[in-house]
Amino acid sequence: MLRLNKTDLMSLEEYASQRPNYRERVMAHKKSRQVALGPNATLYFEDRLTMQYQIQEVLRIEKIFEAAAIDEELEAYNPLIPDGANWKATFMIEYEDQAERRAALSKLIGVERQIWVQIGDLAKVYPIANEDLVRETEEKTSAVHFLRFELSTEMIVAANHGAEIKIGVNHPDYAYETGALSQNIAESLASDLSRHH
Repeated sequence: MLRLNKTDLMSLEEYASQRPNYRERVMAHKKSRQVALGPNATLYFEDRLTMQYQIQEVLRIEKIFEAAAIDEELEAYNPLIPDGANWKATFMIEYEDQAERRAALSKLIGVERQIWVQIGDLAKVYPIANEDLVRETEEKTSAVHFLRFELSTEMIVAANHGAEIKIGVNHPDYAYETGALSQNIAESLASDLSRHH
């Protein structure tokens, strides 16, 4: 149900004509799915629409129209769509100054495993990070990580019933907590979770 396939995508020609309106809609949607964690890190919660946009943009930029190449993009991005029992997010560490960024990335090894989400007063959930590939070395971490937060049935029910959602990070060199997320973000995240639980 949630996976994207070729029939969900517009042709390059169709996308070219639809893109301004489509892009505006996606950008508005993305705003309700971004959570700043302190001054230099952001979680971008992915869903079917954000991934569809990502694929359309890749196809447009790379001028991809062969079926096999489109299938490859679908295979790359489909795993980032939440499946009703989890949240999937891109975590980005953002420093404008390159030297500062380099220094931060060398100090923040393991930061992606120290991020947590909490629904109501249920237990904090830490993510499964970077299933696709290793994104850190002994010297530094990557500026981009992919996270999957697996939620229990109890958590899903609580989120769907409007329990407050908090997010934080516990790294010794980078510790922040959001407090309760605003209602529009909490509702957008709850919409990723299956109501069949």
